[in-house]
Amino acid sequence: MSEDPTGRLVVALDLDGITDKAGLMDRAARALALPDWFGRNWDALADSLGDPSVWPKDAAGRGLLLVVVGWRSYAEARPEEWRTAREVFAQASERTPALTVALALGGSS
Repeated sequence: MSEDPTGRLVVALDLDGITDKAGLMDRAARALALPDWFGRNWDALADSLGDPSVWPKDAAGRGLLLVVVGWRSYAEARPEEWRTAREVFAQASERTPALTVALALGGSS
């Protein structure tokens, strides 16, 4: 985690090496320090992204910039899952003004 010039907390969600939804959910839980009760499904991810009370505490009052890196291999291997993940990211960002999700180009193995 780090900070960006706008003051938001920056969290990297590195999907390099991820081969399935379970892996994506585990990485998201770890990157965002989600609580143990995080359900590791699309609805739970959407709920968590849209709920600042479960974000890392340093994001409180500042907002969150989630930068998804290393996603290309996963997107190619699991296009349906990746489409769902992108929809979850987009909808959460649209519903939650304090959240921005960015897909970083490059960096995929």
